[in-house]
Amino acid sequence: MKKQKIAVAYSGGLDTSVIVKWLQEKYDADVITVTGNLGQKKELVGVAEKAYKTGAKKVYIQDLSKEFVEEYIFPALKAGALYEHTYPMATALGRPLLAKALAEVAKREHCTAVAHGCTGKGNDQVRFEVSIMALAPELKVIAPLREWEFKSREEEIAYCEDRGIPVAATKASPYSIDENIWGTAIECGVLEDPMVEPPLDAYQRTVNPENAPNKPTYVAIEFKEGVPVGLNGKKMQSVALVEKLNAVAGANGIGRLDLVENRLVGIKSREVYEAPAAVTLHFAHRELERLTLDKEVAHFKAKIAHDYADLIYNGLWFSPLKNALDGFVNETQKNVSGIVKVRMYKGNLTVGGRNSLYSLYDKKLATYTIEDQYDHTAAEGFIKIYGLPLKTFNRVNKPKLLKVKKILKRKK
Repeated sequence: MKKQKIAVAYSGGLDTSVIVKWLQEKYDADVITVTGNLGQKKELVGVAEKAYKTGAKKVYIQDLSKEFVEEYIFPALKAGALYEHTYPMATALGRPLLAKALAEVAKREHCTAVAHGCTGKGNDQVRFEVSIMALAPELKVIAPLREWEFKSREEEIAYCEDRGIPVAATKASPYSIDENIWGTAIECGVLEDPMVEPPLDAYQRTVNPENAPNKPTYVAIEFKEGVPVGLNGKKMQSVALVEKLNAVAGANGIGRLDLVENRLVGIKSREVYEAPAAVTLHFAHRELERLTLDKEVAHFKAKIAHDYADLIYNGLWFSPLKNALDGFVNETQKNVSGIVKVRMYKGNLTVGGRNSLYSLYDKKLATYTIEDQYDHTAAEGFIKIYGLPLKTFNRVNKPKLLKVKKILKRKK
């Protein structure tokens, strides 16, 4: 009887390192690891060697960074999708792509199941499993962290030490870190207490704003139809542009986020994020939209941005609703082209200037100088019509309300 094959979404971190060995022992299966390069740095170092040493029969490491930036990050950026108005969702955006890669390898290797290292009370289990349901419904999904015997990260570390599995986590520094090109998520340890300020060693890619340069840094970001295409007058490829902004913004202390958020599974969690490029690009993109979108579209798009962010966060990337919303978003972005100059200074972003061929800002209408071409006389008629419903309502109802008040006063 042939052994079953299980494809594992493998990062090389503590949980997935334990999973490879645990699946071999629990299911007597051949394990194939699948690692997606989404622009992370440290997690990829020695990941193949670690997987083989842990017992993997076959190792896949795929460079998905370009696809991630162009097909996942930029659509979310165009939508203005920030979960609970803050989180650019680096992790949430990466999961559907990793699930897609996992499903493709599982099919290629004739696996009967896939496995992931998501906890039973986290969002990622939903994102992985719902994506697999959409892309490969025939595959069984195993979630070891929902069924294994370990009750803490310390027990997992002890398991690894007992079996000679190399892991980066230690009992002294038990942070759980998930990194990709769009951001870093840091949790566990002292960060589970929302009253505790994140220790300096928790941050991975940003300078402490107090130690950032004493002079501001200016970056001119060029967009074409909502997509960033250049920095400081130089056209750049997508991945290189995001990496460059990560370096520049990170050096200025930009992108640190400390958020108590509402998880999909019904609990609140304290999350610390670093997203230098993401925070900068969302800021610049929003400022360009202020210049180029008309009022009604801008206000309606803000509602869609909220729904789009929820959709991503809740694991519904591969859904008909997401495809439909993309149609709306792409239509709104046709004129979102231009340049936004961003001023970075000790963790803060401000606008240094913005310009677009599609700008709806007309200085001759906005100015209070002699160049003013706004028709002030039109305002009187506009206000009369605009306020007419309120005037009518109060003319009819105010006397009645006053009469009721007098009656009540007499009764007292």
